Amino acid sequence: MASTYTGLGVELQATGENAGTWGTKTNTNLQILEQISGGFTQQALTSGGTVTLTASDGSTGAVLAHRMIEFTGTITDNAVVTIPLDVQTFYILRNSSSGAYTVQFKYASGSGDSFTFTATNKGDQIVFASANDGTNPDIVTVNTGITASSTDTLTNKTLTAPKFADGGFIADANGNESLVFGTTSSAVNDVKITNAATGNDPLIAANGGDTNIDLAISPKGSGEIVIGTGSATGAITTSGAYDLVLDTNSGTNSGSITITDGANGNINLAPNGTGQVQAGGAQLATMGKAIAMALIFG
Repeated sequence: MASTYTGLGVELQATGENAGTWGTKTNTNLQILEQISGGFTQQALTSGGTVTLTASDGSTGAVLAHRMIEFTGTITDNAVVTIPLDVQTFYILRNSSSGAYTVQFKYASGSGDSFTFTATNKGDQIVFASANDGTNPDIVTVNTGITASSTDTLTNKTLTAPKFADGGFIADANGNESLVFGTTSSAVNDVKITNAATGNDPLIAANGGDTNIDLAISPKGSGEIVIGTGSATGAITTSGAYDLVLDTNSGTNSGSITITDGANGNINLAPNGTGQVQAGGAQLATMGKAIAMALIFG
């Protein structure tokens, strides 16, 4: 009775055969098993074509009989790699090919499931060749966790010091942009958001390396800054016992309105230079004129 072979090329010797060579064949089998359990090899891809992996019965070196296979080469079209219908094992696949094209790993025939690296996925994937059907076996993917190119949904996870590239964003429940991040070269200043305990206010603050940092709020186009909830009066106040000052251009060549903090505090309207305080386009009376008018008219 002659030897038979497994789907990965291991020789199953019949009783009483291979006298004088049994040890050599056994050693070869052990080397094949070593490849299957932890071997690494590379396989060049064919642009727009199929690479057919086959077993080397009773011999080492078959790409098919390695635990990890790295796909290599520059491809200019989609590529396919196939394995025989009777192979049952798991593989660690790495797509190191160059070119924005897909790489499909599948059984040689049938309508079973397969695995495909996308055009931009140059990462790793664990797949299980199930040999679960003699005609239409499936290639089953195994979750390998989060990779640089994977698309994943995270639930109740803590991200420590996450980073977003220019134009990166946080999406709402529908996947639409909710908060978009821009980039400034060599930035040293930033915005810090701090939550608050009961009875205190959450804080949005300028933060960074400079000593004095403005906090800019910029509407788009002719849009306005809106204060309030839509169902209550909007109010602007200071954080603590300080005056509230309104000016333009960071105070450069600008008049100001100062609401003084404290009991019986004044509201001071201070034009810049020879500027006037006006209402409806007309100049309001100065303090001296106001006193004279009061003396004359009572």
